[in-house]
Amino acid sequence: MCPAPHERSAFLGLLPWPERVQVARALRTETVGGLVLLGAAVVALVWANTPWSGSYEALRDVHFGVPALGLDLSVQHWTADGLLTVFFLVAGIELKRELVAGGLSTPATAALPVVAAVCGMVVPAAIYLAAVTAGGGRTGGWAVPMATDIAFALAVLAVLSTHLPTALRAFLLTLAVVDDLGAILVVAVFFSSGLQPVALGGACAGLLVLSLLQRFRVRGWWWYVPLGVVIWALTYNGGVHATVSGVAMGLALRCVRDREAGEDASPGERAAHLLRPVSAGFAVPSFALFAAGVGISVSALGEVFTRPEPLGVVLGLVIGKTVGIFAGTYLAARFTRARLNPALAWADVFALAVLTGIGFTVALLIAEVSFPDPADAGRVKVAVLLGSLLAAGVAAPLVKRRDRIYRRLWEAENRDADADGIPDVHQQGTDRPAPGAPGEH
Repeated sequence: MCPAPHERSAFLGLLPWPERVQVARALRTETVGGLVLLGAAVVALVWANTPWSGSYEALRDVHFGVPALGLDLSVQHWTADGLLTVFFLVAGIELKRELVAGGLSTPATAALPVVAAVCGMVVPAAIYLAAVTAGGGRTGGWAVPMATDIAFALAVLAVLSTHLPTALRAFLLTLAVVDDLGAILVVAVFFSSGLQPVALGGACAGLLVLSLLQRFRVRGWWWYVPLGVVIWALTYNGGVHATVSGVAMGLALRCVRDREAGEDASPGERAAHLLRPVSAGFAVPSFALFAAGVGISVSALGEVFTRPEPLGVVLGLVIGKTVGIFAGTYLAARFTRARLNPALAWADVFALAVLTGIGFTVALLIAEVSFPDPADAGRVKVAVLLGSLLAAGVAAPLVKRRDRIYRRLWEAENRDADADGIPDVHQQGTDRPAPGAPGEH
């Protein structure tokens, strides 16, 4: 018999039970949200390519808000600058939880996913720059192919009906969280203009107040919701993309339960529990509905491969993410001497790396801020859609060919013979061989 497929010390081995519960809850919501996201994207594409496309554009460009506060925005901008802030708030909370209690809580466990995620951002950007330099294009879109869309990727897995082990899904989630943070930092640093120090100072002061409220265990949504809106508005008027405030507020929330105060959940956990369905089921699909509606034609598809900018995006997503994630993971594992779960193979990591080429939500957001000209932005959005579909199409057979092995692992890690609600593998000694598939490679 080969070594147990669920050894805790192995890379992509068994997750601790509390961590697995948290990951499963997040993945369940993101998967459902991903299917809604796919539906919204399809509606946008169909609507924008019918005789009624004028009504789509008219609705997208409707303005409303409070002009006196500098918040007179179109529907498209409200979804991008407003609703996506909820998405990044949840991402910030998830990152904070990973930093304090998850896979990023210690240097030893954080090294591998962080190195993999960084390589998965650097290599696509480098491939984009190489493509546009060779073709005489504009280098400003280098950040477009950097981020993975976790909801879209999980939706693809749901459609494939795979039994991907929890550890692989958790690794995918961690990669997406890290590169979402990297992408929003890129937006904040490289795509901010007309900075207003007074407004930004007010936003920082608001974040300080939020941190103090957390420190002194102040409860009550009536404190946090108005404060969050003020921080968001000040960030927007400060010249920094408003979604940055979401990540900042998520990182400011406390994600460790105070047992002495009798907390059954930390503020971050409660906020994520309430906001994740809103983010996955409404905020992100709404953004997709008004961002993915681009004209698709033979000439538009042809321009993807004849213009350097969209070609760089496609190459960055399909080739750059795959090479970056896989090479980064492999080299980090060798450098840290991490031992791959013996029930899995590097082919599984490669399939996951291909899947990370699905870059939808954040890629569309960066396309909008990178290319102010609607025509240029439209071509790059078509490239994002095409690149994501190509990545999904290549990943699908790679994942399905290993599904028999994944099914055995899934059955082993979910077997609950005593029906106590906790899988047996989490209740046995680590020296006992766990049930499951042999290490088929």
